[in-house]
Amino acid sequence: MANFGQDDPYGTGGESTGSAVWWALRRVLLWGGLCLVVSLAVGNRLVGVWHSAEAPAPPPASASPSTPPNTLVYRADKSGHVYLTAEVNGTPIRFMVDTGATTVALSRAAAAAAGISTGELKFNVTSSTANGVTRAAYVKLRELRLDQLTVYDVPAIVLQNLPGVALLGMSFLTKLQSYEMRDGVLTITYW
Repeated sequence: MANFGQDDPYGTGGESTGSAVWWALRRVLLWGGLCLVVSLAVGNRLVGVWHSAEAPAPPPASASPSTPPNTLVYRADKSGHVYLTAEVNGTPIRFMVDTGATTVALSRAAAAAAGISTGELKFNVTSSTANGVTRAAYVKLRELRLDQLTVYDVPAIVLQNLPGVALLGMSFLTKLQSYEMRDGVLTITYW
C-alpha cells in the first residue's frame, strides 16, 4: 500500500479503501444525525406552539345551505381537538370537547365566572383526569348555551386543579339528539 501522507484526502494514513469508506460513512452518519436532531428540535418547537397553554381560537360554527336545521358544525384544530366557546349561566367559557370525560368539568376560575360560589363547594369527590387524580365538587349548571342551542340543568364538576380550558363532556353530549366526529369535523344535532 502506498502512503499518501499530506495528499491523503481521507486521513487514513494510507490504509485500505475500507478505512476510507468507514471514514465517509462516519461523516454521513454524523451529518445525518445532526440533521435529524435539528429537524426534531424545530418540529417540537412547532408542536409546542400548537399545544400552547391557551388553545387556539376555534373556527366558527358553520352553517351552509346543506346543513340541516338544528345542526351545529365545528372543525378540529391541527391536533385533532375541537375547541369552542359556550355560555355557562350566561358567561362565555372556553371548552375542549372531550368524549372521554364523564361530565362537564370546569376550573374554579371558570365556575366563579359563571356565578358558582366556589367558597361553598365541597371537594369530596376523587376524579381521574389526563393530568392525574384530583378532587372535585359536583354542581349543576343552570344552563349551557352553544350558539342557538341551550341545555338546562347540566350536571358538572368543578376540579380543584384543572389547568387551562374547561371540558365539554358526556353530561352535555348525551343530552343532544346526536353528535359525530368524522374527518376532523364535529357535527352536533339537537331537537
